[in-house]
Amino acid sequence: MQDFRKAPLLRTLATTAMLGAGAVATSGLALVPNVAAAETFTNTVDLVKKVMPAVVTIEIKKQANDQEMAQMGMPQDFPFEFFQRRFGMPDMGPGPNGQGQQMQRPEITGLGTGFIIQKDGHIVTNAHVVDGAESVKVTFSDGSTADAKVIGEDKATDIAVVKVDTDKDLPTVGFGDSQTAQVGEPVVAIGNPFGLGTSVSTGIVSAKGRDLKSGPFDNYIQTDAAINKGNSGGPLFDAQGEVIGMNTAILSPTGGSVGIGFSVPSDTIKGVVADLQNDGTVKRGFLGVQIQPVSEDIAAALGLDKPE
Repeated sequence: MQDFRKAPLLRTLATTAMLGAGAVATSGLALVPNVAAAETFTNTVDLVKKVMPAVVTIEIKKQANDQEMAQMGMPQDFPFEFFQRRFGMPDMGPGPNGQGQQMQRPEITGLGTGFIIQKDGHIVTNAHVVDGAESVKVTFSDGSTADAKVIGEDKATDIAVVKVDTDKDLPTVGFGDSQTAQVGEPVVAIGNPFGLGTSVSTGIVSAKGRDLKSGPFDNYIQTDAAINKGNSGGPLFDAQGEVIGMNTAILSPTGGSVGIGFSVPSDTIKGVVADLQNDGTVKRGFLGVQIQPVSEDIAAALGLDKPE
């Protein structure tokens, strides 16, 4: 069975826990490539030196949800109701809110990646990286850190924008044109795999327009550049040092990279980011139209010679 996985967060129990798009809008966003981005880099070393300062590590803290509790082998009502059922322990009575007593959910620490698109501190990452975050911390390439707030997230495209307050201009990267990206062209992925720290992997554009059936707007760039847990939200660069995708998911029977990774194309990111920066949401129109086959009755009603 195919196993499509977000390449998210490297999630761990914190030691402090009790148990251990439309058209591109403006809004002042840096949605055009930097001037220097027009240069084509002849080697990966020079490209990485140029873009690395704009790639950041994102760390979030949150309370574990039901799915995460289950992944840790902990029932939702752990531990009191669980022990009552399992061992016949007496009911300990309602808690202070009138509900059955439950242990405080453990705190989860998650790690992902992001990239700075605006010198005043706007950063793009995956929505699943910051989903439910109670706190967000950004670590820059020089090792400095800053608290960030979530400006907005769009789960339909798995895109989010966070912002740090800064009194200095931050290094940025620009967006390239994902529509003109060619299958076979070289790409560079930068991220934080398994929490090891900022890492670089290289590959090619393996395919375009991949539909993983994960949402209504699937249009992924497929790449064989290594993408693993913790790489989510990281940029996929072309040879000009421009972001043509954001690394989001992998196809893997093991949970690690097998050379089949997927990135949200930059043309999708640009429009969504502009909406999120404007008011924190993405508003989409729809047509109240349904499609159905032409039956004999419909053909007769429309005056057609035959149903086609």
